[in-house]
Amino acid sequence: MKYWAYLVAKLAVAGALLVVLRGVLRYELPKPDAFAGAHPDPFGSDLLYTFAMLLFTLFAVGVVWLIVWDQRYRCRACLRRLRMPILKGSWTHVLFGAPRTEYICPYGHGTLKVAELQITGHQNPDWEPHEDIWKELYALEESKK
Repeated sequence: MKYWAYLVAKLAVAGALLVVLRGVLRYELPKPDAFAGAHPDPFGSDLLYTFAMLLFTLFAVGVVWLIVWDQRYRCRACLRRLRMPILKGSWTHVLFGAPRTEYICPYGHGTLKVAELQITGHQNPDWEPHEDIWKELYALEESKK
């Protein structure tokens, strides 16, 4: 739940900043002259304003894309960035093990497996939570005895 709340908070802050930036752009750009007492909407009739709004829209889409991309590579439990990418599988032997990258939480909360090869369509990353890494290590040590 904390994972999704963090995403919503980042999107809300970015949305508020983008609304403020849009207001600054509307205020700072020159206003078109009134024609017959009417003040037309500058979008579509004023080239500078239309181009500025185009750039603003591209910037806003880029900000949202970066937020989603950043959120995708965060731990679902502690929200820290996932680290230590490990390349698994092989590009030359796709049938025996498709290539993928695995990321792990530095505190051992889980592993994210991202497929590098998308043959059958888009495959969502697979998050595999770990219970307690110390329990797993102690169990492994006990099994060796």
